[in-house]
Amino acid sequence: MSKVYPEQVADRLAIVDVLNRYARGIDRCDLAVLKSVWWDDALVDYGTGEAPALGWSETVLPALGAMRRTQHFLGNMLIDIDGASATAETYCRAWHEVDSPDGPQEMDVGGRYLDRLEKRGDEWRLLHRRYVLDWSRNCPSTAQWDGPLYGTLKRHGKRMPDDALYTGD
Repeated sequence: MSKVYPEQVADRLAIVDVLNRYARGIDRCDLAVLKSVWWDDALVDYGTGEAPALGWSETVLPALGAMRRTQHFLGNMLIDIDGASATAETYCRAWHEVDSPDGPQEMDVGGRYLDRLEKRGDEWRLLHRRYVLDWSRNCPSTAQWDGPLYGTLKRHGKRMPDDALYTGD
């Protein structure tokens, strides 16, 4: 077993933080947070070809903001660090509630982010992301917001700046 050094632990935690900030930026539609995870020269490929990550961020948030709700949950993270470069495979499950002519619909997808990251100075950020769709499920929404089980829970997730994260409510 090789010795683990404190800077290796710090680098790993910093990378996990970058990945988690991505999920926050996407779900809260917080452009500043989302842009903070990418280097200026970063590229993304969500299956339709490569695009500059910063420009992609500006176009994806209006589409997500038009949805009723989203939640990206990150699971297994395999991170390999080699000096100031790293790769990561991160499992993601993303739930979306959208309007349709037939009423609210749920889109639930499972996939993986295949990332390359770089440390520049003391900061880790994403340099390249490829998304792999592993499965999807679509159905009428079963979300409940009223009634005896959920009616008393008045704090619901919202987009920036109205979410409790920003308002303190």
